[in-house]
Amino acid sequence: MIARILAALATLAAATAMLTGPAHADVVICEKWGSTTIQGGRYVVQNNNWGDDTTQCIDVTDTGFTVTQAVHDKPQNGAPGSYPSVFAGCHYAVCSTGSGLPMQASDARFAGVRTNVTFRYPSSGVYDAAYDLWFDPTPRTDGQNTGAELMIWLHRTGSVQPVGSRVATVNLAGGTWDVWFGNIGWNVVSYVRTAPATTIDFAVDTFYGDAVSRGYAQRSWYLTSVQAGFEPWVGGVGLAVDTFGYSTGGVPGDTTPPSAPGGLAASGVTASGVGLSWSASSDNVGVVGYDVLRAGASGAFAVVGSSGSTSFGDAGLSANTTYRYQVRARDAAGNVSAVSNTVTVTTTGGGGGGGCTAVYTQTGSWGGGFQGQVIVTNAGATATTGWRVTLTFGGGQTVTQVWNGRTSQTASPYTVTSETYNGALAPGASTTFGFLGTWTGTNPAPAVSCARTP
Repeated sequence: MIARILAALATLAAATAMLTGPAHADVVICEKWGSTTIQGGRYVVQNNNWGDDTTQCIDVTDTGFTVTQAVHDKPQNGAPGSYPSVFAGCHYAVCSTGSGLPMQASDARFAGVRTNVTFRYPSSGVYDAAYDLWFDPTPRTDGQNTGAELMIWLHRTGSVQPVGSRVATVNLAGGTWDVWFGNIGWNVVSYVRTAPATTIDFAVDTFYGDAVSRGYAQRSWYLTSVQAGFEPWVGGVGLAVDTFGYSTGGVPGDTTPPSAPGGLAASGVTASGVGLSWSASSDNVGVVGYDVLRAGASGAFAVVGSSGSTSFGDAGLSANTTYRYQVRARDAAGNVSAVSNTVTVTTTGGGGGGGCTAVYTQTGSWGGGFQGQVIVTNAGATATTGWRVTLTFGGGQTVTQVWNGRTSQTASPYTVTSETYNGALAPGASTTFGFLGTWTGTNPAPAVSCARTP
C-alpha cells in the first residue's frame, strides 16, 4: 500500500546521510545511511536502509551496485525496507557534481534532461525496481522535497503497490503504464509498467509533462534529483543496477561561477524575523537560485535557506539578538559565487501583545503573482481566543485572496485576523493561513508581526 514513505524518513535521512568518499570498483557499504560517489563524483550511490534495522550491504562498482546482503521481511501492505539507489543531483545535502540540478521545469533546458538504467533482478524476493524523481517548489538541495515525487516502476513482485490509488493507464516511453496518485505531505505520482522491463531510456519530461497535465505537478517546481534503485520488502540479495546514465540540456563543462550578489539589505526587522533583499547575480549560462547564510554576532556562517528570487524572509529568530547575513548564487552546473556583502541586524525586544509568533513562507511564484503561507503559533502559557498577523510588504505587492483568515485592507500593511474555527490555540499549538498576491518589479518577503487575543 505504501511505497518509500514515512515522514520520519525526512528527519532521519537529513540527520544521518553521509558521503564516504570517492568510489573505486567493488567498494562495499553496509552503513545504514552510507553513500559514496562514482565516476569522479558524477553520481552518488546510497545504501539508504531507511525502513529496516536489519543489515543491508551493497557492492559498489563504477557503473552501479549490487545488493549483496539483505534479510528484509516487511509486510507487503506497508512500507519497504530500504531504497538502495544511484542518483544525480542533490538528496538531503549530498550532491553529485555537474548535474545542473536543481533545474526549474519551466527552463528550456529541462526538455533535454534524459536518463537511462539497466536493472538486474534475482529469482526470489519481493521488491519493486523504480526511478524516484524529486521535485520541490524551491531549488532545494537539502531536506524533504514537498512538491512531487514521481516513481517509475519497471518491475514489481509480490502484492506490493504504490501510494494512493490507480487513476489512469497511459502509453509513454515505449511502454504501457498504470498511473497511481496519492499525497503523503507531497504528491506521489507512480507509473507502473504493465509488462516488466529491465532497461529504459527516457526524457524526464515525458513523465513529468503527464503529471503536470493531470494537475499533480507544476512547471514552476524544480527537479532536484534523478534516482534509480530498488524498494525491497522481502529479501533483496541480487538486486543490481548494472548501468545508470544521466544527461542535461545545460552547457557541458560549465565551470564559470555566477557573479556575487550585490546590495544585500535588511528590512522589516521584528522580534522573530527579518526580510532580506539583494541585487541579482549574472552568469554565463543562468542563475538557478541563491543560498542565504546566517551567523551570530560572531562565529561561522551556515546556510539557513534558499530562494529562487532576490528576496528571503528569515523567521524563528530570538528577540534582542544580533545576526549577520550573506547571500551567494548558484548556477545550473552547481557552480557557487563569492558571497555578497554582510548585513547585520538586531531583532527587537518583542511586545505587541506577546505570546504569538508568525512565520512566513513563499510557497509559489509565477510571472506577476505569488502564493504565501503563514504559520501562527501560540507561544504563551495560556490558550488564545484569537490572533492577528500584520504583513508589511516593501515591494508594492497586493494581497488578492486570503484563506483560513480574513482581512479588510486593500493595501500594505495587511492585518489578517483569525477565523472563528482557528482562533483558539492551546499553548504551543499552531494554525496556518494562506494568501495569493500580485507583484511588479521585485517581491521581497514581508515583515511579519503577530499579536494574540488572551
